[in-house]
Amino acid sequence: MAADSETLSVEGELAALNAAVRRDLDIINYPRHAWTPRLSRDGAPVLDVAIIGAGQGGLATAFALQRGNITNVRIFDRAPRGGEGPWITFARMITLRTPKYVTGPDLGIPVLTPRAWYEARYGAQAWQDLGKIPREDWQAYLDWYRAVLDLPVENDRSFERVEWDDGLLRLTFRDSAGREHRQWARKLVLATGIDGNGAWHVPDFIRDALPRDRYAHTSDPIDFAALKGKRIGVLGAGASAFDNAATALEAGAASVALCLRRKVIPSVNPYRWMENTGFLAHFPSLPDVLRWRFMRQIYDLNQPPPQDTFWRCRRHPTFSYHTGCGWNAARMEGGDVMVGTPDGEKGFDFVIIGTGFATDLGRRPETASFAGSVALWQDRFTPPEGEDSALLSAHPYLGDSYQFLPRDAADPLAPMLANIHNFTFGATPSMGLSGASISGMRFGVERLARGLGRDLFVADGAYHLDSLLNYTTPELVSLDPPDA
Repeated sequence: MAADSETLSVEGELAALNAAVRRDLDIINYPRHAWTPRLSRDGAPVLDVAIIGAGQGGLATAFALQRGNITNVRIFDRAPRGGEGPWITFARMITLRTPKYVTGPDLGIPVLTPRAWYEARYGAQAWQDLGKIPREDWQAYLDWYRAVLDLPVENDRSFERVEWDDGLLRLTFRDSAGREHRQWARKLVLATGIDGNGAWHVPDFIRDALPRDRYAHTSDPIDFAALKGKRIGVLGAGASAFDNAATALEAGAASVALCLRRKVIPSVNPYRWMENTGFLAHFPSLPDVLRWRFMRQIYDLNQPPPQDTFWRCRRHPTFSYHTGCGWNAARMEGGDVMVGTPDGEKGFDFVIIGTGFATDLGRRPETASFAGSVALWQDRFTPPEGEDSALLSAHPYLGDSYQFLPRDAADPLAPMLANIHNFTFGATPSMGLSGASISGMRFGVERLARGLGRDLFVADGAYHLDSLLNYTTPELVSLDPPDA
């Protein structure tokens, strides 16, 4: 009976929060009408903005556009409902790495904040007692956010390609049954997360030498229960490598050895420094040389394991870590996976690769067709002597609202690129923290939405002028005295 009462209480708190969200949005709803013209092509409707990815960045972008009265928008995601993003798929941390007071998807509206949702779900004292937000709760918050805002999402839509057709984007999707779906759009936002500008990276010496059932990337589905009693090797120095090591240990692995190339485990987290309004709001306005120098330092520091994540591994006596121990070879010897290191070979039953991702638009199916036309940093910027970075050079060099820029202004695809906005982690060198980062989401989403709205209004300037010239609704309707 107590559990039933508690459930009813939670439902009541969430219902009250939902009502407060709708009331507050109604209060600030100005102007109160959509303003973009509705277009069609070949009898099919044309979206003002199509968003690929219904994770946190895609949802927040759609809401920001709604706030700007741009309502002809749709979000597409390949995952089933509730499975968007990494939080209940391949994220293996216990909590978010960001502080609990971080805001972002709410766009400054208090009743939409993670805190408002958490207190409605668990109570105000639970929020006070909370260290960091559990990742499952973050996904539940995003699910609630999507529902309470009634955001237009189509699940089971894998984005395959985009083509430029007489001033419009023609998008092609495929569902899980293999059926093809087409959609016209004026603007396209890629909100496809960490690996949205490339692919998760597994070194060739692993991929070419080991059976596929003997290794996994940290982004892969992994049956950790099957690793019970096994010797596990983990390659990587970042937080995700430690998350996966901890998950294997908690699943009963016989031992986990984490190996990293660096001489010391990273300890300084540049994300905590970046969480200041000056950087988050104004980084894109810096000259190229300063953006380059900021990013060289940020990427070099990497994101270390939080202290609680390291302790999550270190509490297990069967955990070990090995610095200065990057892997350089792999082979099978009988039933053992043998990896080469500067300290000699190490033997494992299974290895997990935490080496991040490669930035290469040509490796993403949805961007491969136009990757050769996109300007990269290496095309627009020559670093000072001694400040080279092959990693940064491979990132796209973006315009002021995340749009791709052409390598050659005369490229026939240049108009198409201007209408494709890259709201992924790959935007970081150009734009700072953005849609793939909770810390910078609020500032990035607002910049993106303003740019999208600006472009749509400017493109339709003549239409809006004609609308004004034909506007005849009178405000003054009578010259007679008022009725007594």
